[in-house]
Amino acid sequence: MDPRSATRNLVLATSAFAVAFVGWSLIAPLAKRFQDDLDLSNTRTLMLTAVPVVLGSLLRIPVGVLTDRLGGRVMFPVVLGVSAIPAAIFGFVDGYAALIVVGFFLGIAGSSFAVGVPFVAGWYAKERQGFALGVYGMGNIGTAVAAFGAPAIVDWLGREALGIVAAVLLLATAFLFYRMAEDPPRGPAVHYGAVLRSGWRLWRLALLYFVTFGGFVAMAVFLPKLLRDWFDISLTNAGLRAAGFTVVATFARPVGGYLSDRIGPATVLVVVFVGAGLDAAWLAMISDDPTWVPVTIACLTLAGFLGLGNGAVFKAVPRDFPQATGAATGIVGAAGGLGGFFPPVVMGIVKDHFDTYALGFVGLLLFTVVCLVVALTMRRASRLPHEVAA
Repeated sequence: MDPRSATRNLVLATSAFAVAFVGWSLIAPLAKRFQDDLDLSNTRTLMLTAVPVVLGSLLRIPVGVLTDRLGGRVMFPVVLGVSAIPAAIFGFVDGYAALIVVGFFLGIAGSSFAVGVPFVAGWYAKERQGFALGVYGMGNIGTAVAAFGAPAIVDWLGREALGIVAAVLLLATAFLFYRMAEDPPRGPAVHYGAVLRSGWRLWRLALLYFVTFGGFVAMAVFLPKLLRDWFDISLTNAGLRAAGFTVVATFARPVGGYLSDRIGPATVLVVVFVGAGLDAAWLAMISDDPTWVPVTIACLTLAGFLGLGNGAVFKAVPRDFPQATGAATGIVGAAGGLGGFFPPVVMGIVKDHFDTYALGFVGLLLFTVVCLVVALTMRRASRLPHEVAA
C-alpha cells in the first residue's frame, strides 16, 4: 500500500475520532455545575455523566458490522453528522430528564471507535498495526479538549454557544472526512455470528478492554467532580487537571501499541495490570484524606498504565481477527464503553451511602487482579508452539 495514503488516512481518522470524543464528552466537565443548579445527589449527577457511554457502547457492535460492509469513508461522516443533532440541542435544554435524554443520544459519537479501528488497520501491515492503532487511539484527546474547553466556552458565551460550536465542528469534520478520506482494500463481508462464536479468544479481549478503556473513560468523566469534591477548586481548574489525565493516557496509547508490536500485547498487559492495581490500592488508601501530590502521582500514573493497556488490546484485535476486525472491534469496544458507564454510577452510590470514594477504588483493584490473571494466561499461551494467535 502507498505509505502516503496510509499516513493521510490515519491523520484524517485520528482527527475525526478526536472530534467525535469532544461531542461524546460534553456533559462530564459541567457535571458539578448541573449538580449545584439542579440540586442533584452524587448518584444522579454521576449517572448524568455516564449516560452518553451507554448508547456509544451498544452502537459499537452494529456500527462495527456496518463499517466492515460499507467502509469507514461512509460510516465516519454518518456518525459525526448524526451526533451533531444532540450536540446542538444540548445547548438549549434544561432540567434533569431533558439532559439525560440528550446525553443518551450524545453517545452516538462514542460509536466512532468501531469505525476507525478497521479503517486504520486496513491501511497497515500486521507488524505495524499496533503502532498505527495506538496513534488513532490518540483521538481520546478529544476528552481533554472538552474537559478544558466546555467550561471556558460556557463561562464566556453560555451553554447555547457550546452546543452550536460542537455541532458545527462535528458537521465540518464529517464533510472534510468524506471529501478527503479513502477506504482501504476490503475483503468479503464478515459473518458476524462466526465472530461471536469465537469464544474465549474474543471475550478475554472484551474483559481486558472493559477495564483498560472503561477505566480511562470512567476516570475522565468522573475526575472533574472528584477533584471538586476533594479540593473545592473551580470547575475550570478541575477540568484542566482532568484534561492532564486524558493527555497522559492518550500519549501512552501509541506507546502501548508500539511495545506490543515488539514484545507482544500480553507482556505489556501484565505490566499494565500490576501498575494499575497498585495505583487503585493507593487511591483507596488516601481517598479519605487526599492531598495534591499523592493524588496527582496516582492519577497520572494510572492514566499512563490504562493508555498502555488500550494500545495493547487493540494490537491484539486485528491480529486475532484479521478478516473481521470491524465486528470484533464493535464487541470489544462495546465492552470497553460499558466499562466506562458503571464505575461513575457505582462511585456516586458509594459516596451517597458511605460518604467515601475508597470502596470504588477497591473495586478497580479487584478487577485489575482478575485481568492480571487473564494477561498471564495469554502470555503463557503465546509462548506455546501450537498457539499461533494467542
